[in-house]
Parts: sequence; structure tokens; C-alpha cells
Amino acid sequence: MTAPDLLTFGEAMVSLRSTGPLASGATLSMHLAGAESNVAVGVARLGHRAAWVSRVSTDEFGEYVLRQLRAEGVGVDGVTRDAERQTGLMFLEQRSADLTRVQYYRAGSAGSALRVDDVKAPLATGARMLHLTGITPALSDTAREATRWAAETAAAAGVPVCLDVNYRARLWSREAARAVLTPLAAYASTVIASVDELDLVGDPGADESTVVADLLGRGVETVLVKLGADGARAHTADGVTHAGVLPVTAVDTVGAGDAFTAGYLSGWFDGLDLAGRLRRAATLGAFAVSTRGDCEGLPRRAELALLDGHEAGSVLR
Repeated sequence: MTAPDLLTFGEAMVSLRSTGPLASGATLSMHLAGAESNVAVGVARLGHRAAWVSRVSTDEFGEYVLRQLRAEGVGVDGVTRDAERQTGLMFLEQRSADLTRVQYYRAGSAGSALRVDDVKAPLATGARMLHLTGITPALSDTAREATRWAAETAAAAGVPVCLDVNYRARLWSREAARAVLTPLAAYASTVIASVDELDLVGDPGADESTVVADLLGRGVETVLVKLGADGARAHTADGVTHAGVLPVTAVDTVGAGDAFTAGYLSGWFDGLDLAGRLRRAATLGAFAVSTRGDCEGLPRRAELALLDGHEAGSVLR
């Protein structure tokens, strides 16, 4: 088996999206959802080899997850099928033009039962980068141990690790997350976090510069701080680089952070400098927020320049 550029693992769910209030019987459409699978799709669309690992139910929703990922060119050979557990579901309700509500039905899902044995063989094949998020260790004790083991094993083997904090308050408390993610960050070469997530990988009372200095001192090479509409800051031993955003009309912010990560990693695989990696990250983030769905709007390589210098309402003829 050819080693992938990107190896990632976590839970993929089926997202059922409504265009109006669920209580009124709004029509639902089915989509693939999951932070790690979003990143895998984003990387694969840009021509890189991506592999995703998880436990997936044998139910119809599990078949849908695998079919969607295969269609995107994401490798799923390392996936374990689980006949005893169901696929996790999430409902996204467009309650108003400015408000989307999310409901999860994922407790006891196949993905939450992920364990060390599920990731041993895929990790042994090698990868240019291992991508992890703070969502997976929040799912269960076995998933937490699998995440720690994979990070430690990859780092020991010289495989760079990218950790996206991706905090989910419905899964665990900030205190519980900090106890797991702070030591986990020491295995990472790249740490990605929003401003309000930095305290989960460092001293909760420290400011950004102090947390970053601590991470760099522990061996992290790049700390990316996402600023939403204000872009992002990249901290390295050489200093701080700020990246702006591409001006687009935002219609759906779900998956924007995953798109940013996919763009950054794609730039890394292509050997771009820091500014180039940030530019590609911003580009994928712009595509994500200006189209609906978790990963449906992510570009292919030939489309990367579509948003350069565009105007609102542009029509390409």
C-alpha cells in the first residue's frame, strides 16, 4: 500500500440539514459530516493522497459515509466495520437566516468506539503527516487512548503531527479537554486553535504570546491562531505572520475551520512557504463559508484561483 500524504482518524457522521424549523417539518437533506473527514476531502480534492481511519457501522448510514469518501478519492481501506453500533447523526436546523442550531445523536456510535488496534496498521504504512483533532479524544476513553498512542508513535517515527484543537463543549468540559490536549500538543509540529481555544493547550491564565512561547519551547514548529473574519496569525521561531481573508459572501460557516486546515496542509505538501500555505488556507476557508455544506464547496486544484480578484455576483463565461 502506498503511504498517503495525509493520515487522519475520527468519527464521521451523517448530517441531516433542514432549510427551516424542524418542528414545522422542514425538508431534510443528507450530507457527510466530521472534522477529520472534511480535512481528508479537502486535501484529496487538491490532488494529494488522503486516508481516513475510523470505526463505521454496517447500517445504511455507514455505507453512505464510505461511499461518499470513496467518491472523493479518500482512502478508507483501514476502516473497521462495526455491526454492533450505529452511525452518529447530527441535525442542522436553519432556524433563521442568521442562526443555525445543531443537535447530535452520537452517543454509543461506532466512531466513538475507536481504539488503538484500529489505528495501528494504518499508521504503520507511513504518512507524510498525521492529522488529529481535539474532538476524537473527547468521544470515549478508548478513542482518547488511540489519539495519544497515535500521536506518540508518529512523533517517535519522525512523522509530523498536526493537532487542531477543535473544542466541542457538548463533548467535554474545558478542564477535561485541557488535561488531555496540553500534553498531546507536545507531540505536534503544528498546532491549530482559535483564540478562545489557546488556553486548552497551555496555561489558562496566560495570554497568546505566552502560550505560543510555551508551545514553541516544547517543540511545536508552527502555531496557527484562527481569528475568524480577521484572518489568522502564524507563530514560528522566526516571528509572527498575519494572513487576511478573501472577501466573499458568507452563507454557511460550518466546516470553515476544517477547510482552513486542509488548505494549510495542502500548501505544506506542495512545499509552499509560510505565506503561501496561509494564502491557500484562507482560500479554502473562503470557499467553505461561501457555499453550503460541511465540505461540498471545497475547491479542486484547477479552481484555486477562482476567488482571486472576484466581485460579488461574478459570472464566469
